[in-house]
Order: sequence, then C-alpha cells, then structure tokens
Amino acid sequence: MLEYDLSVIILNYNAKKFLAPCINSIYDNTKEIKFEVILVDNKSTDNSAEFIKEKFVGKKDFVFIESKVNSGFAAGNNKAIKVSRGKAVLLLNPDTVVNGNVIGETYKCLMEDKKVGVAGCKVLNPDGTLQLACRRMIPTPKDAFYKIFGLSKIFKNNKKFTRYNLTYASPDDFIDVDSVSGSYLMMKKEVIEKIGYLDEEFFMYGEEMDWCLRARREGYVVRYCPVGTIIHYKGESSKQLSHKATYEFYRAMWIFYRKNNKRNLILDPVVWLGVKFLMMIALIKLVILPENRVGSKG
Repeated sequence: MLEYDLSVIILNYNAKKFLAPCINSIYDNTKEIKFEVILVDNKSTDNSAEFIKEKFVGKKDFVFIESKVNSGFAAGNNKAIKVSRGKAVLLLNPDTVVNGNVIGETYKCLMEDKKVGVAGCKVLNPDGTLQLACRRMIPTPKDAFYKIFGLSKIFKNNKKFTRYNLTYASPDDFIDVDSVSGSYLMMKKEVIEKIGYLDEEFFMYGEEMDWCLRARREGYVVRYCPVGTIIHYKGESSKQLSHKATYEFYRAMWIFYRKNNKRNLILDPVVWLGVKFLMMIALIKLVILPENRVGSKG
C-alpha cells in the first residue's frame, strides 16, 4: 500500500558527520507532501549505525535498515526501494543538505507531467558552482574524445563539444536529459514497477545512468528541474575507498557499454582496452597525486 507521496532513501557508508545536517534539512524544509525517510547503513565502520539509532530511530516516518554487508550503491538502495511506501522514491546522498522546499517542488515537477518518469534538481558544490553530473547525456565515443583532449573545456558554450555535460545550456533551464545524478534522483514508483530495480552488477557507479536509460526505453522522460538546490559534499563515502572507487568507476564504464550495445568484434576490444588504459592512468595518478581520487555520486 502506498501510504506516502514520497519515500526519501539515503544510503550511508561512513558519512556519519553529514547525517544529522542531511536528515534535519529534509524534515525542516520539505513542505506540502507526505514523505517517509528510509536510511540504509551499508556496514559503516565509523559508528554510523549507533549514531542513527540514538538520534533518529523512533522519529516520525523514519525507517532504519542496518545492512550486514557493504553490498554497493545499487543493492543498498534496492533494500530500501523494496520496502518503500511512496508514490515515488528519491535517492539522496548522505553528504548533502537540502535547501528550501526543493524536494516538494521536484515532486511536483515529476508528478504533474505523465510523461516524466525521472526528475533531478540543481546540485551544487559547497562553493556554489554547479555539479555537472546533475544533468547529462550518455557519452558517445566522440564525447569521450572531446573530454579527454580538453575540447569540451575550450569550447564550453558549443553544443557539439559539450553535449555530455550540457554546459552550453543555462543551469536554470528545464531540459530533458539522458540521466540525472544518483546523488539526487527522483523516480515514480510506476516506472520502477515496469523497469525493475537498480542493476546490482554495478557496485557504486553507472547504475543511475543505466536506470534512467531503462526508463527512457519505456517511453518516459528524464527531466532536469531547476526548482531548487541541494549542496553535495562530493566524495565522502568513496574517499575512504579511493583505489576501490577508481576501479569501480572504470569497471562501471565497461558494464554499461557491454549491457547497452550490440556485440561488435572490432569495437568491443577497442573499448575494453580504452577503459583499461584509462583505469591504469587514473590509478597511477592516485598514487602520485592522491587528491585525484574519484568522487561519489554526482
């Protein structure tokens, strides 16, 4: 039975210091909709579970799931989705702060148009700049070339060179995109019933883009709705798993390519070698310059 308008799902891994600001900002700022908060702790080692039990268990419309293993982003969120009782779900990173009634306004943006199946909002860095991953297209080989060789930065207002991160478009424009960020992703429950849960083959990257693609293949629109903002302190969970995070980032590239493209005896080995090469370079950089670690969702 769907008892709520929205189920806000937070998957936590070692982000204890962000939990209170994140959860309090949801309860303090979300208006006009009935919601529940479901928090899954993915076997944190920073006493997050004890903190949650002390501060939030027993709070109205709050559900806590303590996982016995760190099963990754997709599997962890799926645990919450399966018990959620909202007409829509919002995947929200724990290292975020919700500003104003952005959740309520995003819910309106999602529900008022039948063709919209997924919605995201304006996700900001702590310095107020836009996190580009909050609205993006699925990258083509051309997009990858433009990004690797810096053409997307040189021609940042050119639609041809900046299609992936849409930097040619104003952050205040409502636009339909291929994917929004997994740090703030709202999806109708009816869509989930048609396309299924997040693919658990992905561990911590790529699954939100795959989920959005599956929604679009069912005829739904993925919409970027700049109706408000959240602040995302990017990378808090993955910084403690920097080598693992880097490996999973590039592994997700290959999984996504393999899953969503027809087999090609010529192109497949080229893509595989390209992904392995980029992974090797990233891991070398991580050893030499640790600040180059891969971030979290968004």
